Amino acid sequence: MSDELEQQQRRLRLKKALEELTAMRGMGTELVTVIVPPDRMIHDVRQHLSQEAGQAANIKSKSTRKHVADAVESAIATINRYKTPGERGIAIFVGHVIVGNNKSRLISTVIDDPPQPFPSFRYRCDSRFELSQLEEMLIDRAAYGLFVIDRSESAYGLATGKRMHCQEHITSQVPSKHGRGGQSAQRFERLIEEAAHNFFKKSAERACSYWLPQIENIEGIIVGGPGATKDFVVKNEYFHHEINKLIREPLFDVGYSNESGLRELIQRAGGLMDQIELDAERNLVDQFLREVMQTHPKATYGEKMVRSALDQGAVHTLLLSEALRQRRVGWVCKPCKHEWEATQKSRSDLPNCPACDSENIREDPDRTKDLLDELSMLAGHTSAKVNLISMDTEEGATMYDAFGGIAAILRYAWS
Repeated sequence: MSDELEQQQRRLRLKKALEELTAMRGMGTELVTVIVPPDRMIHDVRQHLSQEAGQAANIKSKSTRKHVADAVESAIATINRYKTPGERGIAIFVGHVIVGNNKSRLISTVIDDPPQPFPSFRYRCDSRFELSQLEEMLIDRAAYGLFVIDRSESAYGLATGKRMHCQEHITSQVPSKHGRGGQSAQRFERLIEEAAHNFFKKSAERACSYWLPQIENIEGIIVGGPGATKDFVVKNEYFHHEINKLIREPLFDVGYSNESGLRELIQRAGGLMDQIELDAERNLVDQFLREVMQTHPKATYGEKMVRSALDQGAVHTLLLSEALRQRRVGWVCKPCKHEWEATQKSRSDLPNCPACDSENIREDPDRTKDLLDELSMLAGHTSAKVNLISMDTEEGATMYDAFGGIAAILRYAWS
Protein backbone atom coordinates (compact mmCIF):
# COMPACT_ATOMS: atom_id res chain seq x y z
CA MET A 1 0.00 0.00 0.00
CA SER A 2 1.41 3.42 -0.98
CA ASP A 3 2.39 5.98 1.65
CA GLU A 4 -0.18 8.41 0.23
CA LEU A 5 -3.00 5.88 0.55
CA GLU A 6 -1.94 4.96 4.10
CA GLN A 7 -2.01 8.64 5.03
CA GLN A 8 -5.45 9.01 3.43
CA GLN A 9 -6.72 6.07 5.45
CA ARG A 10 -5.24 7.44 8.68
CA ARG A 11 -7.08 10.70 8.06
CA LEU A 12 -10.30 8.86 7.28
CA ARG A 13 -10.08 6.70 10.41
CA LEU A 14 -9.45 9.83 12.44
CA LYS A 15 -12.41 11.56 10.79
CA LYS A 16 -14.73 8.65 11.67
CA ALA A 17 -13.48 8.55 15.26
CA LEU A 18 -13.90 12.32 15.55
CA GLU A 19 -17.51 12.11 14.34
CA GLU A 20 -18.31 9.52 17.03
CA LEU A 21 -16.43 11.27 19.84
CA THR A 22 -17.96 14.67 19.06
CA ALA A 23 -21.46 13.27 19.58
CA MET A 24 -20.65 11.74 22.99
CA ARG A 25 -21.69 13.44 26.24
CA GLY A 26 -21.21 12.59 29.91
CA MET A 27 -23.67 13.07 32.80
CA GLY A 28 -21.15 15.38 34.43
CA THR A 29 -17.41 15.95 34.19
CA GLU A 30 -16.86 12.23 33.71
CA LEU A 31 -15.22 11.91 30.29
CA VAL A 32 -11.44 11.57 30.43
CA THR A 33 -9.13 12.62 27.59
CA VAL A 34 -5.46 11.59 27.64
CA ILE A 35 -3.22 12.66 24.76
CA VAL A 36 0.39 11.47 24.80
CA PRO A 37 2.87 13.06 22.33
CA PRO A 38 5.71 10.93 20.93
CA ASP A 39 8.33 12.56 23.17
CA ARG A 40 6.50 11.78 26.43
CA MET A 41 7.56 8.78 28.51
CA ILE A 42 4.84 6.19 29.19
CA HIS A 43 6.09 5.95 32.78
CA ASP A 44 5.44 9.68 33.32
CA VAL A 45 1.91 9.37 31.90
CA ARG A 46 1.14 6.38 34.13
CA GLN A 47 2.37 8.32 37.17
CA HIS A 48 0.25 11.35 36.20
CA LEU A 49 -2.87 9.19 35.83
CA SER A 50 -2.25 7.53 39.21
CA GLN A 51 -2.17 10.99 40.82
CA GLU A 52 -5.44 11.89 39.06
CA ALA A 53 -7.00 8.66 40.34
CA GLY A 54 -6.07 9.70 43.88
CA GLN A 55 -7.59 13.17 43.41
CA ALA A 56 -10.80 11.65 42.03
CA ALA A 57 -11.52 10.34 45.54
CA ASN A 58 -12.19 13.96 46.62
CA ILE A 59 -15.14 14.41 44.21
CA LYS A 60 -18.31 15.04 46.27
CA SER A 61 -20.84 13.35 43.98
CA LYS A 62 -20.74 9.59 44.59
CA SER A 63 -21.81 8.77 41.02
CA THR A 64 -19.32 11.16 39.41
CA ARG A 65 -16.53 9.96 41.73
CA LYS A 66 -17.11 6.33 40.73
CA HIS A 67 -17.37 7.10 37.01
CA VAL A 68 -14.19 9.22 36.96
CA ALA A 69 -12.33 6.51 38.91
CA ASP A 70 -13.51 3.89 36.40
CA ALA A 71 -12.40 6.05 33.48
CA VAL A 72 -8.93 6.77 34.90
CA GLU A 73 -8.39 3.08 35.76
CA SER A 74 -9.40 2.13 32.22
CA ALA A 75 -6.96 4.74 30.83
CA ILE A 76 -4.15 3.32 33.01
CA ALA A 77 -4.94 -0.23 31.80
CA THR A 78 -4.83 1.00 28.20
CA ILE A 79 -1.55 2.91 28.55
CA ASN A 80 0.05 -0.15 30.19
CA ARG A 81 -0.29 -1.99 26.86
CA TYR A 82 2.27 0.34 25.28
CA LYS A 83 6.00 0.52 25.86
CA THR A 84 6.37 3.80 23.97
CA PRO A 85 3.92 6.32 22.45
CA GLY A 86 5.25 5.46 18.97
CA GLU A 87 6.23 7.89 16.21
CA ARG A 88 3.05 9.98 16.38
CA GLY A 89 1.73 9.45 19.90
CA ILE A 90 -1.44 8.02 21.47
CA ALA A 91 -4.83 9.48 22.35
CA ILE A 92 -7.19 7.76 24.81
CA PHE A 93 -10.85 8.78 25.23
CA VAL A 94 -12.66 6.95 28.00
CA GLY A 95 -15.68 7.53 30.21
CA HIS A 96 -19.34 6.87 30.94
CA VAL A 97 -21.28 8.16 27.91
CA ILE A 98 -25.02 8.92 27.97
CA VAL A 99 -26.94 6.31 25.98
CA GLY A 100 -30.48 7.53 26.78
CA ASN A 101 -33.09 7.26 29.58
CA ASN A 102 -30.60 8.55 32.16
CA LYS A 103 -28.36 5.56 31.46
CA SER A 104 -24.67 5.60 30.65
CA ARG A 105 -22.13 3.11 29.34
CA LEU A 106 -18.36 3.00 29.76
CA ILE A 107 -16.65 3.40 26.38
CA SER A 108 -12.98 3.51 25.46
CA THR A 109 -11.55 4.74 22.16
CA VAL A 110 -7.82 4.65 21.40
CA ILE A 111 -6.12 6.44 18.50
CA ASP A 112 -2.55 5.18 18.16
CA ASP A 113 -1.95 5.80 14.44
CA PRO A 114 -2.87 9.46 13.79
CA PRO A 115 -1.93 11.13 10.48
CA GLN A 116 0.36 13.59 12.32
CA PRO A 117 2.20 13.57 15.65
CA PHE A 118 0.29 14.91 18.65
CA PRO A 119 2.00 18.20 19.58
CA SER A 120 1.53 18.23 23.37
CA PHE A 121 0.45 16.24 26.41
CA ARG A 122 -3.15 16.72 27.53
CA TYR A 123 -5.18 15.38 30.43
CA ARG A 124 -8.73 16.61 30.80
CA CYS A 125 -11.85 15.50 32.65
CA ASP A 126 -15.04 17.13 31.35
CA SER A 127 -18.58 16.47 30.10
CA ARG A 128 -17.14 16.33 26.55
CA PHE A 129 -13.91 14.95 25.17
CA GLU A 130 -11.07 17.36 24.35
CA LEU A 131 -10.77 17.04 20.56
CA SER A 132 -8.95 20.19 19.42
CA GLN A 133 -5.69 18.41 18.53
CA LEU A 134 -7.62 15.87 16.42
CA GLU A 135 -9.57 18.61 14.65
CA GLU A 136 -6.32 20.43 13.82
CA MET A 137 -5.01 17.32 12.04
CA LEU A 138 -7.97 17.29 9.65
CA ILE A 139 -7.50 20.89 8.49
CA ASP A 140 -6.22 20.95 4.91
CA ARG A 141 -3.30 23.34 5.03
CA ALA A 142 -2.55 23.74 1.31
CA ALA A 143 -5.11 26.06 -0.28
CA TYR A 144 -5.71 28.27 -3.30
CA GLY A 145 -7.51 31.59 -3.31
CA LEU A 146 -10.26 31.89 -5.94
CA PHE A 147 -11.40 35.18 -7.49
CA VAL A 148 -13.82 35.85 -10.36
CA ILE A 149 -14.96 39.28 -11.56
CA ASP A 150 -16.64 41.31 -14.29
CA ARG A 151 -18.18 44.79 -14.21
CA SER A 152 -21.49 43.58 -12.75
CA GLU A 153 -20.44 41.18 -9.99
CA SER A 154 -17.56 39.37 -8.31
CA ALA A 155 -16.97 36.48 -5.90
CA TYR A 156 -14.02 35.15 -3.93
CA GLY A 157 -13.22 32.19 -1.72
CA LEU A 158 -10.87 29.27 -1.16
CA ALA A 159 -10.30 25.81 -2.54
CA THR A 160 -8.85 23.75 0.33
CA GLY A 161 -8.10 20.07 -0.08
CA LYS A 162 -11.26 18.75 -1.71
CA ARG A 163 -13.51 21.60 -0.58
CA MET A 164 -14.57 24.83 -2.25
CA HIS A 165 -15.77 27.71 -0.06
CA CYS A 166 -17.34 30.87 -1.49
CA GLN A 167 -16.73 33.58 1.11
CA GLU A 168 -18.70 36.42 -0.56
CA HIS A 169 -20.61 37.31 -3.72
CA ILE A 170 -20.63 41.07 -4.47
CA THR A 171 -22.88 42.84 -6.99
CA SER A 172 -21.99 46.23 -8.45
CA GLN A 173 -24.04 49.33 -9.27
CA VAL A 174 -21.95 50.15 -12.34
CA PRO A 175 -24.26 51.25 -15.21
CA SER A 176 -23.68 49.28 -18.39
CA LYS A 177 -25.05 51.92 -20.77
CA HIS A 178 -26.21 55.55 -20.78
CA GLY A 179 -28.54 57.40 -23.11
CA ARG A 180 -27.03 60.87 -22.70
CA GLY A 181 -25.55 62.67 -25.67
CA GLY A 182 -23.77 65.90 -26.41
CA GLN A 183 -21.56 67.45 -23.76
CA SER A 184 -22.90 65.09 -21.03
CA ALA A 185 -21.47 61.98 -22.71
CA GLN A 186 -17.92 62.41 -21.44
CA ARG A 187 -19.10 63.28 -17.91
CA PHE A 188 -21.28 60.16 -17.71
CA GLU A 189 -18.45 58.06 -19.09
CA ARG A 190 -16.19 59.38 -16.33
CA LEU A 191 -18.83 58.60 -13.68
CA ILE A 192 -19.22 55.04 -15.02
CA GLU A 193 -15.46 54.46 -14.97
CA GLU A 194 -15.21 55.91 -11.46
CA ALA A 195 -18.00 53.55 -10.27
CA ALA A 196 -16.21 50.62 -11.94
CA HIS A 197 -12.92 51.60 -10.28
CA ASN A 198 -14.58 51.74 -6.86
CA PHE A 199 -16.21 48.33 -7.43
CA PHE A 200 -12.92 46.73 -8.52
CA LYS A 201 -11.17 48.26 -5.51
CA LYS A 202 -13.85 47.10 -3.05
CA SER A 203 -13.87 43.54 -4.46
CA ALA A 204 -10.07 43.23 -4.37
CA GLU A 205 -9.76 44.73 -0.88
CA ARG A 206 -12.40 42.43 0.60
CA ALA A 207 -10.76 39.38 -0.98
CA CYS A 208 -7.33 40.45 0.31
CA SER A 209 -8.71 41.02 3.82
CA TYR A 210 -10.01 37.45 3.74
CA TRP A 211 -6.81 35.86 2.38
CA LEU A 212 -4.07 37.82 4.22
CA PRO A 213 -4.61 36.31 7.71
CA GLN A 214 -4.10 32.83 6.23
CA ILE A 215 -1.54 33.72 3.56
CA GLU A 216 1.03 31.21 4.88
CA ASN A 217 -1.26 28.34 3.87
CA ILE A 218 -2.21 29.73 0.43
CA GLU A 219 -0.28 28.19 -2.45
CA GLY A 220 -1.54 30.66 -5.04
CA ILE A 221 -4.40 32.88 -6.22
CA ILE A 222 -6.41 31.78 -9.27
CA VAL A 223 -8.24 34.58 -11.10
CA GLY A 224 -10.98 34.26 -13.72
CA GLY A 225 -13.99 35.96 -15.26
CA PRO A 226 -16.11 36.14 -18.42
CA GLY A 227 -14.37 39.10 -20.09
CA ALA A 228 -11.33 41.39 -20.04
CA THR A 229 -12.14 42.85 -16.61
CA LYS A 230 -10.04 40.22 -14.82
CA ASP A 231 -6.96 41.20 -16.86
CA PHE A 232 -7.56 44.91 -16.13
CA VAL A 233 -7.90 44.31 -12.38
CA VAL A 234 -4.68 42.26 -12.19
CA LYS A 235 -2.70 44.53 -14.51
CA ASN A 236 -3.61 47.68 -12.56
CA GLU A 237 -2.63 46.12 -9.21
CA TYR A 238 -5.87 46.41 -7.29
CA PHE A 239 -4.67 43.58 -5.04
CA HIS A 240 -2.43 43.91 -1.98
CA HIS A 241 1.22 43.54 -2.99
CA GLU A 242 1.62 40.29 -0.98
CA ILE A 243 -1.45 38.80 -2.66
CA ASN A 244 -0.31 40.07 -6.05
CA LYS A 245 2.83 37.92 -5.74
CA LEU A 246 0.64 34.81 -5.42
CA ILE A 247 -1.52 35.36 -8.52
CA ARG A 248 -0.89 32.47 -10.91
CA GLU A 249 -0.84 32.76 -14.68
CA PRO A 250 -2.79 32.25 -16.86
CA LEU A 251 -6.03 34.01 -15.99
CA PHE A 252 -9.04 31.87 -16.89
CA ASP A 253 -12.16 32.62 -18.94
CA VAL A 254 -15.26 31.42 -17.10
CA GLY A 255 -18.93 32.02 -17.83
CA TYR A 256 -19.99 33.60 -14.52
CA SER A 257 -18.67 35.82 -11.75
CA ASN A 258 -20.56 34.24 -8.85
CA GLU A 259 -20.28 30.96 -6.92
CA SER A 260 -20.91 29.00 -10.13
CA GLY A 261 -17.99 30.88 -11.64
CA LEU A 262 -15.74 29.76 -8.76
CA ARG A 263 -16.70 26.13 -9.39
CA GLU A 264 -16.02 26.51 -13.11
CA LEU A 265 -12.71 28.18 -12.26
CA ILE A 266 -11.66 25.11 -10.26
CA GLN A 267 -12.47 22.87 -13.23
CA ARG A 268 -10.54 25.02 -15.71
CA ALA A 269 -7.57 25.59 -13.42
CA GLY A 270 -7.34 21.98 -12.20
CA GLY A 271 -3.99 21.31 -13.82
CA LEU A 272 -2.57 24.49 -12.31
CA MET A 273 -3.74 23.70 -8.80
CA ASP A 274 -1.27 20.89 -8.30
CA GLN A 275 -1.72 20.76 -4.51
CA ILE A 276 -5.51 20.47 -4.69
CA GLU A 277 -7.27 17.13 -5.12
CA LEU A 278 -10.56 18.49 -6.50
CA ASP A 279 -9.63 18.16 -10.15
CA ALA A 280 -8.02 14.73 -9.89
CA GLU A 281 -11.02 13.37 -8.01
CA ARG A 282 -13.50 14.84 -10.50
CA ASN A 283 -11.56 13.39 -13.45
CA LEU A 284 -11.47 9.91 -11.90
CA VAL A 285 -15.22 9.80 -11.29
CA ASP A 286 -15.90 11.29 -14.74
CA GLN A 287 -13.71 8.58 -16.29
CA PHE A 288 -15.67 5.90 -14.42
CA LEU A 289 -19.03 7.42 -15.50
CA ARG A 290 -17.95 7.58 -19.15
CA GLU A 291 -16.68 4.01 -19.08
CA VAL A 292 -19.71 2.49 -17.36
CA MET A 293 -21.96 3.85 -20.15
CA GLN A 294 -20.07 1.96 -22.87
CA THR A 295 -21.39 -1.21 -24.56
CA HIS A 296 -18.46 -3.22 -23.21
CA PRO A 297 -17.47 -1.17 -20.17
CA LYS A 298 -14.10 -1.31 -18.51
CA ALA A 299 -15.82 -0.41 -15.24
CA THR A 300 -18.09 -1.96 -12.64
CA TYR A 301 -19.72 -0.99 -9.35
CA GLY A 302 -21.41 -2.44 -6.27
CA GLU A 303 -19.66 -4.48 -3.57
CA LYS A 304 -20.44 -7.90 -5.07
CA MET A 305 -19.25 -7.06 -8.60
CA VAL A 306 -16.18 -5.11 -7.45
CA ARG A 307 -15.19 -7.88 -5.03
CA SER A 308 -15.43 -10.41 -7.87
CA ALA A 309 -13.34 -8.19 -10.17
CA LEU A 310 -10.71 -7.84 -7.43
CA ASP A 311 -10.56 -11.62 -7.00
CA GLN A 312 -9.86 -11.99 -10.73
CA GLY A 313 -7.23 -9.22 -10.81
CA ALA A 314 -9.28 -7.14 -13.24
CA VAL A 315 -9.28 -3.87 -11.26
CA HIS A 316 -6.98 -1.06 -12.37
CA THR A 317 -8.31 1.66 -10.02
CA LEU A 318 -10.60 1.09 -7.05
CA LEU A 319 -12.85 4.04 -6.11
CA LEU A 320 -14.18 4.05 -2.55
CA SER A 321 -16.39 6.73 -1.02
CA GLU A 322 -15.23 8.22 2.27
CA ALA A 323 -18.88 8.04 3.36
CA LEU A 324 -18.79 4.21 3.57
CA ARG A 325 -19.37 3.13 7.15
CA GLN A 326 -19.91 -0.63 6.68
CA ARG A 327 -17.76 -3.27 8.34
CA ARG A 328 -16.61 -6.63 7.03
CA VAL A 329 -17.38 -8.90 9.97
CA GLY A 330 -16.20 -12.42 10.71
CA TRP A 331 -18.96 -14.43 12.38
CA VAL A 332 -18.88 -17.72 14.32
CA CYS A 333 -22.00 -19.78 15.05
CA LYS A 334 -21.83 -21.11 18.62
CA PRO A 335 -24.01 -24.26 18.14
CA CYS A 336 -22.57 -25.57 14.83
CA LYS A 337 -19.18 -23.74 14.83
CA HIS A 338 -19.75 -22.54 11.24
CA GLU A 339 -17.59 -19.53 10.31
CA TRP A 340 -18.33 -16.97 7.60
CA GLU A 341 -17.85 -13.32 6.68
CA ALA A 342 -20.48 -10.73 5.75
CA THR A 343 -20.74 -6.98 5.29
CA GLN A 344 -22.56 -5.29 8.15
CA LYS A 345 -24.31 -1.95 7.57
CA SER A 346 -24.96 -1.21 11.26
CA ARG A 347 -23.89 -2.88 14.48
CA SER A 348 -27.51 -3.75 15.28
CA ASP A 349 -27.82 -5.68 11.99
CA LEU A 350 -27.14 -9.27 13.16
CA PRO A 351 -27.46 -12.20 10.72
CA ASN A 352 -28.58 -15.78 11.36
CA CYS A 353 -26.16 -18.63 10.75
CA PRO A 354 -26.37 -19.60 7.05
CA ALA A 355 -25.69 -23.27 7.96
CA CYS A 356 -28.17 -23.91 10.79
CA ASP A 357 -30.20 -20.65 10.92
CA SER A 358 -29.26 -20.14 14.57
CA GLU A 359 -29.34 -16.66 16.09
CA ASN A 360 -26.70 -17.68 18.65
CA ILE A 361 -23.68 -16.18 16.91
CA ARG A 362 -20.67 -14.14 17.96
CA GLU A 363 -18.35 -11.69 16.22
CA ASP A 364 -14.73 -12.70 15.62
CA PRO A 365 -12.73 -9.49 16.25
CA ASP A 366 -9.60 -10.88 14.56
CA ARG A 367 -11.45 -11.14 11.22
CA THR A 368 -13.43 -7.90 11.51
CA LYS A 369 -12.35 -4.64 9.89
CA ASP A 370 -13.77 -1.59 8.14
CA LEU A 371 -15.00 -2.37 4.62
CA LEU A 372 -12.76 0.39 3.28
CA ASP A 373 -9.66 -1.19 4.80
CA GLU A 374 -10.60 -4.70 3.68
CA LEU A 375 -11.25 -3.72 0.04
CA SER A 376 -8.04 -1.64 -0.01
CA MET A 377 -6.09 -4.67 1.21
CA LEU A 378 -7.63 -6.85 -1.53
CA ALA A 379 -6.67 -4.22 -4.13
CA GLY A 380 -3.10 -4.28 -2.87
CA HIS A 381 -2.84 -8.01 -3.63
CA THR A 382 -3.12 -7.28 -7.39
CA SER A 383 -1.34 -3.89 -7.36
CA ALA A 384 -4.58 -2.04 -8.11
CA LYS A 385 -4.61 1.67 -7.32
CA VAL A 386 -6.99 2.86 -4.59
CA ASN A 387 -8.58 6.32 -4.46
CA LEU A 388 -10.77 7.57 -1.64
CA ILE A 389 -13.52 9.82 -3.01
CA SER A 390 -14.92 12.52 -0.71
CA MET A 391 -18.52 13.68 -0.44
CA ASP A 392 -17.43 17.31 -0.82
CA THR A 393 -17.72 17.30 -4.61
CA GLU A 394 -20.76 16.80 -6.79
CA GLU A 395 -19.07 13.85 -8.49
CA GLY A 396 -18.27 12.22 -5.13
CA ALA A 397 -21.88 12.56 -3.98
CA THR A 398 -23.08 11.04 -7.29
CA MET A 399 -20.79 8.05 -6.89
CA TYR A 400 -22.10 7.38 -3.39
CA ASP A 401 -25.81 8.00 -4.05
CA ALA A 402 -26.07 6.28 -7.45
CA PHE A 403 -23.41 3.56 -7.20
CA GLY A 404 -23.26 2.77 -3.49
CA GLY A 405 -19.82 4.31 -2.99
CA ILE A 406 -17.92 1.27 -4.36
CA ALA A 407 -16.74 1.37 -7.99
CA ALA A 408 -13.82 0.25 -10.10
CA ILE A 409 -12.12 1.19 -13.37
CA LEU A 410 -10.96 -2.09 -14.92
CA ARG A 411 -7.89 -3.20 -16.83
CA TYR A 412 -10.08 -4.80 -19.49
CA ALA A 413 -13.77 -5.22 -20.32
CA TRP A 414 -15.19 -7.75 -17.87
CA SER A 415 -18.55 -9.12 -16.89
